[in-house]
Amino acid sequence: MTGEGSFRTVDSEVLLSAGFLTIEMRTIATPSGGEVERIVVMHPGAVAVVPIIGDDVVMIEQYRVAAGTTLLEIPAGKLDDPSHDPLETAGRELAEETGMRAGRLTLLTDLWTSVGFSDERISIYLAEDLVEGTRSPAGVEEEEARVVRVPFPDAIGMVYDGTISDAKTIAGLLLAAARRDPS
Repeated sequence: MTGEGSFRTVDSEVLLSAGFLTIEMRTIATPSGGEVERIVVMHPGAVAVVPIIGDDVVMIEQYRVAAGTTLLEIPAGKLDDPSHDPLETAGRELAEETGMRAGRLTLLTDLWTSVGFSDERISIYLAEDLVEGTRSPAGVEEEEARVVRVPFPDAIGMVYDGTISDAKTIAGLLLAAARRDPS
């Protein structure tokens, strides 16, 4: 990657700590010898899960306050601490939101969600060999969320027609589709 070693953080100041987020002002030395300031939102990281049962994907219809609307998404949640195991967190989130437990969780990818201003990374897993159980939602949005089984080809169609607009869901579904049909 060009210039990666040429930039370095020379100072940082916490501007705000709110809940699980911290906002920092970082002073960065540039390759040309100058300095610039950049605001970074620090996030503990997150996981998402693409649960597959037969030819269906299990999704969540959930209100998202930042979007101001209900979105159709794959189950997901934040790491309680950056040192927590993403695989364990994925299993926990799957159980909380859908009531299901996976016999097998396979990492599909780790990706940056909004690298222009945040250090959040999300690990996306494929969940297979599911066993149904009881949901244990955490928070009012999850309590009101609806678990939906969607035929996998229909979910992929919803990505392409714009019905599904959540980035982690799009990435997870397309990666799961490639794994299911690698041709």
